[in-house]
Amino acid sequence: MFGRMERNDTGAVKHVDVLIVGAGISGISAAYHLQTRCPDRSYMIVEARAAIGGTWDLFRYPGVRSDSDMYTLGFAFRPWTGGKTIADGESIRTYVEDTAKAFGIDRHISFGVRIDRASWSSAERRWMVEGSGPEGTFAITCSFIDLCAGYYDYAAGHAPVFAGADEFEGTIVHPQHWPAPLDVTGQRVVVIGSGATAVTLVPALADKAAHVTMLQRSPSYVVAMPAVDAVATWLRQALPTKAAYSAIRAKNILSSIVLFAAARRWPAAVKRRITGQVQLALGADYDVGTHFTPRYAPWDQRVCLTPDGDLFAAIRKGDASVATDTIDRLTTKGILLRSGQELPADIIVTATGLTIKLAGGIAFAIDGTAVGFAGRLQYRGMMFDGIPNLINTFGYTNASWTLKADLTAAYLCRLLNMMRRRGLLVARPSNNDAKMEKAAFVPFSSGYIERAAGFLPTQGRKRPWRLNQNYLLDIIALRTGSLWRQMIFTT
Repeated sequence: MFGRMERNDTGAVKHVDVLIVGAGISGISAAYHLQTRCPDRSYMIVEARAAIGGTWDLFRYPGVRSDSDMYTLGFAFRPWTGGKTIADGESIRTYVEDTAKAFGIDRHISFGVRIDRASWSSAERRWMVEGSGPEGTFAITCSFIDLCAGYYDYAAGHAPVFAGADEFEGTIVHPQHWPAPLDVTGQRVVVIGSGATAVTLVPALADKAAHVTMLQRSPSYVVAMPAVDAVATWLRQALPTKAAYSAIRAKNILSSIVLFAAARRWPAAVKRRITGQVQLALGADYDVGTHFTPRYAPWDQRVCLTPDGDLFAAIRKGDASVATDTIDRLTTKGILLRSGQELPADIIVTATGLTIKLAGGIAFAIDGTAVGFAGRLQYRGMMFDGIPNLINTFGYTNASWTLKADLTAAYLCRLLNMMRRRGLLVARPSNNDAKMEKAAFVPFSSGYIERAAGFLPTQGRKRPWRLNQNYLLDIIALRTGSLWRQMIFTT
């Protein structure tokens, strides 16, 4: 039996034009664009969790904050009015919730609904989507699916098994599921990892802990950024809210594009600039070469931000330190390193990354035949070769996630409106070059991407199969580019 939630008044399985999976930033953006640009289309959002916010509802570890500036992580259609450029997780969660309420989007969300499978019927020109919800089995049909569920497994992060873990007498936690009662006051803490999560946690924990050590196998690029943007503050005082927001947003977008381009064009010079700033922050005697000089080029992985240099301040004060080494095993009182050094620890935090789970783990089928994403070409960074009426929202890795999410949502609306005008029901990307050379899903060497390489989609070397990773190029391609290019439409 289907739950009452997904049946219409006649008792038939409910149908919507667009089913949005996920009520985080991407899902709320998609809903806003749909109801604004396609007011004649029905939609529903299904969210596996009990609240709006996605990432910002899940992560509750100390100090959790944005890793992009809020003027670009914020929605294009609703100005971020908070004072800080790099905002805390609770403020971001509230902003997303308030946006959903302000535009009536929250009334379209069904919480606690987990989608297991989606089956496309070519005869009926629609998806049958099934899973489970608060009332039991969930089922609904839709013309389009918009996947806004992110790219990682919400159930568990990447947690390597360390020898001796069963001997350790302290507490081991993963940031993805931080225990609320955990008190680090007076405790010796070791944070394993060197990414954005570790860089955030270390200064946040150092305020209370006896000492915090960031233990890394290899370093990441860390850049100090003002928590409050002085230019943004001036613009907000000088201009009306929306005009100021647009101006700040444009400034930050252009800055990020220029900096990324510079890193690609002159990687050695940018590397010297970044590490030189770290040396100035930590002093001439600090071993920046060992602890803050990565082996890879800038932006081969995401650059970590430290608001007002809080990580560097904690190190200078002696409240935190960095150890660059590999783990031999855990001991009863800490971590034994391959160098022979033992780091004492009462609490070990495994900030070791995410586990990729594309499309929310949904099993897809077309006319009864299972279809997967491994090795499949992605179209314009949002659709997949041979799969009809399916959009996948995947943000930028070198800029704010929301920038691409907004463009993806607007593109879907543009596509839907064109199809309605022409009486078309099905849109299926189709690669016409069987010899096209393929490349990695995203040009990123981060561990969580490399661990999942075997089951990720791919991109092509030619447009529209190539991933731009450039907001300005995507504006041209997605707002004005041909909707017909290597796309098969049917009625």
